[in-house]
Amino acid sequence: MLPLSGITVVALEQAVAAPFATRQLADLGARVIKIERPGVGDFARGYDTTVKGLASHFVWLNRSKESLTLNLKEDGAKDVLNRLLARADVFVHNLAPGATERLGFGADRLREEHPRLIVCGISGYGSTGPYRDKKAYDLLVQCEAGLVSITGTEETPSKVGISAADIAAGMYTYTGILTALFQRERTGGGAAFEVSLL
Repeated sequence: MLPLSGITVVALEQAVAAPFATRQLADLGARVIKIERPGVGDFARGYDTTVKGLASHFVWLNRSKESLTLNLKEDGAKDVLNRLLARADVFVHNLAPGATERLGFGADRLREEHPRLIVCGISGYGSTGPYRDKKAYDLLVQCEAGLVSITGTEETPSKVGISAADIAAGMYTYTGILTALFQRERTGGGAAFEVSLL
């Protein structure tokens, strides 16, 4: 039996950071249910067609997961997500800033209704700073953090070959979730926390 067998994770995720974190949890035996938009899904599905017609990035980040499409602007879909969250141990999301709150799935409401639930939001800049409403992407964060100034040449800085900011945020998210699960065993209570790319 794997260490996280019996743990259920609901992930409202796309791109790299959140899928990387939840993939790590799935690798340890957690059941991960990935929520995607109908007709579009996670936009990472379209990065390439290397793996038997599927995007290599998507396959790498989403192995061992279940996928469900829900249009969360519809009440019926919100009811489905609410039922999933009532049985979940962890909820991870990395939508645009404020999107989960607008949909009715903000951390405060979820923690009140499900006190054992661990809620983690991933964003570019966190929810309290001057850039809280801005979207971020790995390349932008690498530039803002100064990482590109130490790669390439002085005349031509370049991006690190991998999505370093996304993967780092995913690893911090993964570590935070494991810590919160361990703490829940001691206290019985869940947690809510955020991770930012920068």
